[in-house]
Order: sequence, then C-alpha cells, then structure tokens
Amino acid sequence: MADPMLELRDVRLVYHRGRVDEVQALRGIDLVVDKGEFVTVVGSNGAGKSSMVQIISGAAKPTTGKVVLERRDVTGWPDYKRAGFVARVFDDPRVGSAPELSIEDNLALALARGKRRTLGFALRGHRRALLRERVARLGLGLEDRMHDRVGLLSAGQRQSLTMIMAGLVAPDVLLLDEHLAALDPATAQRVLGLTAELVAEMDCATVMVTHNMDHALRMGNRLLVMSRGRIIHDVSDDAKSALTVSAVVDLITGVGDVVSDRSLLTELENAE
Repeated sequence: MADPMLELRDVRLVYHRGRVDEVQALRGIDLVVDKGEFVTVVGSNGAGKSSMVQIISGAAKPTTGKVVLERRDVTGWPDYKRAGFVARVFDDPRVGSAPELSIEDNLALALARGKRRTLGFALRGHRRALLRERVARLGLGLEDRMHDRVGLLSAGQRQSLTMIMAGLVAPDVLLLDEHLAALDPATAQRVLGLTAELVAEMDCATVMVTHNMDHALRMGNRLLVMSRGRIIHDVSDDAKSALTVSAVVDLITGVGDVVSDRSLLTELENAE
C-alpha cells in the first residue's frame, strides 16, 4: 500500500497577481510522493521547478491549492514551522549554514531542528560523539576541525556538511534544490555519491531539482519534466531507466522550451 509523504493538490502560484507584470509560476500542480520515493525534476528556466520547491518548503504560499505532509494540511504553515518535517539543501553552499558559527554549532542547530529551543538542549558527550561520527563519514577530516568556523570551509566541504545537517533529524521530505550547481565536477560527483547514500538511509520522500540531465537519470526512481508551470511528463521505474539524456532533452524541447547550457554540455560530454 502506498504511503504518501507529500501531496500537492491543484497548486497554483501567481506572482504579482492582478498587475501588468503578473506571472503564473505554477498552473495546477498535482503530485504525490510516497515514503522512500526519490523524484528528480528537470525543465527549462522558468518551468516552475524552484517555485514548486518554494511551495513544498513553505517559503511561498500557494495562491490556490493544498500542500499535505504525511496527511496533515500544512498549506498555511511557513517554512520555520515545517522545519521538523522538511529539510532543504540549497544551490548555494553558503545558504543553510551559519558562517560565523563552528562546524559543531551548526550541527547542533540542525539537530535541534523542529524542536522547542530550551536551555536543556545542550551538546553533551553522546551528542558530540554522534556529530563527530556523522562528520567523519565524509572522509574530509572535518571531524578534527569541529571548532573551526564554517565560513573557512570550501564550497564542497560546506555543501557536504549541509547534506549531513539535513539528515540529522530524519525528515519526512528532503528537498535538494540544485544542490550541486555551484560545485566543480569532481566535487559534485562526490556530493552526488553522498546524496545517494544518505537518501537510502533516510527512506524519506526526496525531491531533487537539477539542470544536469545525467544526474536526473542516474538518481532516483522517478523523473518529472516541467514546462511553464505544469508537470508534462511523469516517468517511473523501468520507463525512467530506459531514458537517455537525448530523450529527456527532446521531451523538453518538444514543447518549445529551451534546455540550459549546462544540460547541453552534459549531453555532449556523455556522447563523447
């Protein structure tokens, strides 16, 4: 039996409603993502990918429609109220962590996500050991730098740390919002491997937005193609496995959309 963790019901999002610069970002999105399902999302710029992530996270409220997390209607909940259920990793490694705080302090904040902040929540010995163990699995030596400021880390180190932070309190929904976009190819591959490992462990509903068609096909068990605020293709399991980068590019350009340069570069690299 399906176990839905995330549902979007006829979600519409209009920016600048009633003005001359009105933009219909989402046009009636219906989506159900079950526990353990890993969905990748592609589409041209302006397709609505980021707007959908904003709606799920609570950073934006739908103009109409409903957002349901584990059968509770959270449409009116802001992002901070959803923090105990939804974890988000951003495209910019500098977002999602506090640069002036230490690695340990950032992890402690992530561990307290969704809980009431009280003086009773402190980093006692068992919590410190847990955080050190989680950081050690990165293989970056950061477990020996727990008191260093996060602002001293490289982009790849910081994004790897953010992934660990996202999984400290197992979320119902994990949102990966172009989380590899700012990384060099070698670092992106390492963080991609870490992503697959953590997602398998968390067994949550995962939504990963990407411009990289190869990543979209390699990761997860379901692919959404978006165009002009709608989901135009929803491909799962064997059908997804049979897709090629060229086929996905054709799905996007077939409706008159333009594929980003990064996607085209990936396609050319894979064809070599």
